[in-house]
Amino acid sequence: MCSLRTAVLLLLFASPLLAQTPPISKKSASTQSIQKQLSPSDELQQTIESAGNDRAALIRNLEIYLQKYPQAPERPQIFRALVEACLQLRDTPKAASYAERIVSLTPEDMSITLLAIQLLEKSGDDAALHRALNYSTRVIEYVTNSSDNEKSPRVSPEEWASEKKRDESSLLLLRASLESKLHDNAAARKDAEASYALLPNSPAAEKLGELAELDKNYPAAITQYARAFSLADPTIKNDHRRELRQKLGNAWRLSRGSDAGLGDFLLATFDEVSTTSAAPKPKRNAAAMEAFDYMLRKAPAGADFPLSAQKGKVLVVNFWATWCGPCRALEPLYEKVASEFSGNENVLFLAADCDDDESLVAPYLDEVKPRTAVVFADGLDTFFRVDAFPTVIVLDHSGKIAYRSDGFGDSAFTENLSAAVHRALAEASSTATK
Repeated sequence: MCSLRTAVLLLLFASPLLAQTPPISKKSASTQSIQKQLSPSDELQQTIESAGNDRAALIRNLEIYLQKYPQAPERPQIFRALVEACLQLRDTPKAASYAERIVSLTPEDMSITLLAIQLLEKSGDDAALHRALNYSTRVIEYVTNSSDNEKSPRVSPEEWASEKKRDESSLLLLRASLESKLHDNAAARKDAEASYALLPNSPAAEKLGELAELDKNYPAAITQYARAFSLADPTIKNDHRRELRQKLGNAWRLSRGSDAGLGDFLLATFDEVSTTSAAPKPKRNAAAMEAFDYMLRKAPAGADFPLSAQKGKVLVVNFWATWCGPCRALEPLYEKVASEFSGNENVLFLAADCDDDESLVAPYLDEVKPRTAVVFADGLDTFFRVDAFPTVIVLDHSGKIAYRSDGFGDSAFTENLSAAVHRALAEASSTATK
């Protein structure tokens, strides 16, 4: 069973109004209803409690409550609870609808706006894509107009400017993707070109290659696919570079009739992008050979958190990002398992943030208030080849992977994770007694 009711109560009790409201016991609830009418806040608590751990019942109860109290001051928290419950039930359209309602109430919250874009894009229909496009423009304007007065004192002006450029480049590419899905190829090409001009990157070059190929402009497609292949990170082990190579080969053969000369062209393109692309950001923990070699940082302040101090323990890590909707849905389930082992000094649960823009983390943590220790991933996600969020990994006492869950959707997640931690602890205990 998951702690959905507890998680929702914690979320909603962040409201000052609800924080002043004493709990209603089951014994006294019926008596109170006879003596006097429940206050809206008492009724909201009763609405949550009556759902128990049934996500569908929670959604139904909260929707009935909102019909009765459409201007309830707790609407933002209620909508967030509905988004998380809908995501756990894999109802993406309804999750998107409630995410948009949060955006309308708190338009300055860029993390929830990005979540709304993600959910609307997944919905796929043109109306949803048009709304996602409007939101993406809003986020781009927000980032473009931001000033270094808003940066953390830990971040230098140079680092802040570099992060801003990366964010603008990523957001322009996001908007290009939405425009492409809406068949506005001219706008998509303009945004992809702007993304690449700000920061030469493989996804923007690939998008430009795809758009050129749609126009049957094979020479342009060849150039862009070659750039995408040359800029792709070779340390990330997946099939995408192979796919880029196939796209490049197909465009080359359509233009030239054979593969002759392709190798030389690719080498020349590699030399070109090597001299024009921005210098890569120094990678933390570049010399680390195993997980316990990593020096992480506590979020959001950045204090050192060496994993070497945890060597010999069972380590459980949840890799997440602020913009990831499924990560929000997984959090209460992860925390439920973590609470099961809260008194055990031989196991440590961590939530490792993988955001490129670390400035998003502090406001997110203020909002969500997670109960597990939060750190910046600092390259640990690359070490474990994490390419889906959320990803949960259990390391045994020797640092070997004992369990891994990629993405969110396993209905038996809590049971499987708990069992994996118990097995790792039992193995560690058995090894220690030998």
